[in-house]
Amino acid sequence: MTLLLAHISDLHLDQGPRATERATRTLNHLTHLSRRPDALLITGDLAHTPTPARYRQAADLLDLPFPVLTCPGTHDDRAALSRYLLHQPPTTGPLNQLHHINGTAILVCDSTTPGRDGGHLQPTTLMWINQTLQELDHNTPALLAFHHPPIRLHHPLADHLRLDNTQDLAGLLGAHPRVAAILVGHTHTGGATTFAGRPLLLAPALIRSAPMPWDSEHTAATDQPPAVAFHLLDDQHRLTTHFRALA
Repeated sequence: MTLLLAHISDLHLDQGPRATERATRTLNHLTHLSRRPDALLITGDLAHTPTPARYRQAADLLDLPFPVLTCPGTHDDRAALSRYLLHQPPTTGPLNQLHHINGTAILVCDSTTPGRDGGHLQPTTLMWINQTLQELDHNTPALLAFHHPPIRLHHPLADHLRLDNTQDLAGLLGAHPRVAAILVGHTHTGGATTFAGRPLLLAPALIRSAPMPWDSEHTAATDQPPAVAFHLLDDQHRLTTHFRALA
């Protein structure tokens, strides 16, 4: 059966009306689809300022009739996200989680470093990814998700803050052909490219979009609607992605 995974990123909830309205509109759209997604993936920056109130708000909004998978972004706090959204004891270590959704293993990883905006997969995270993939049933496809893109995307802000240990990740993926795609956020724009021979899919941001340099001299646009990426993984482990902007 085909996996249907909805993918959003960068809600930047600040308890203000605009961020809340855009998140609420998007989540309402997902819950009223003729086929609900098997899960919703959020690749970081749920909060803009990481206070407990922001994560309580996020937990209320994300009380949905399907699983919600989250990883931290540069604006998030590991301990608060762990407590309010993962329902685990607060921790300051990397938040790495394995989810089995409709026959697919989704590894949701932590590419953040407290106090830094750029991305880095810690040695413990790389070891966890490797061991987790090794232990999966040989017929189980996998998706890898985290916040920071591992390659240049030709946008000044995103490229300045991308993942910095890409060779480590590429070497790991070389040993694991079961990984069908890599799913990231942070760029504030939907897009598709490749990394280490795998599809690399960028989720749109809910709070605002990031125009590319040939579109605008501005680095942020608030006049675009929120959008969702829908990833479909079929029985042959082929991935198809559709981007849907909401009216």
